[in-house]
Amino acid sequence: MISISVKNQQELVELDFASLKLAAKTVLEGEGVASAKITFAFFDDATIHAMNKRHLNHDEPTDVLTFPYSIRGAAKLEGDVAIGAGVGKAAAEERGHPVNHELCLYVIHACLHLCGYNDKKENDSAEMRSKERFYLAKLDLPDIAGE
Repeated sequence: MISISVKNQQELVELDFASLKLAAKTVLEGEGVASAKITFAFFDDATIHAMNKRHLNHDEPTDVLTFPYSIRGAAKLEGDVAIGAGVGKAAAEERGHPVNHELCLYVIHACLHLCGYNDKKENDSAEMRSKERFYLAKLDLPDIAGE
């Protein structure tokens, strides 16, 4: 069973809970995950900035922070994800597409991280962008990955 929770901890962006959950479920099922418990929490810039500083020592707001709780290959995938709604809103406005599309991209990105994908090296990053594009298309969303 796949359990997806979405928590809204900000007032800047109105969330489309159904599409965010669908994006997560689509990726997890597509990656062969049969059992998962993941919580996505959406934060304002100040909160995601503080979290990014505390956990990664990066002194800026960020789009996605993933906190995996299960080890690779575990029977159940578990984790929490923090998403910067303000970062998503700014990126969507800059790129000229709906904020919900941007936030769905962040959910896809986070799920891929939880499934073991990384984007630190150029080859890994290219593979992740390809997967993001695949899942955006599967959800009938425009290709906004890697813009």
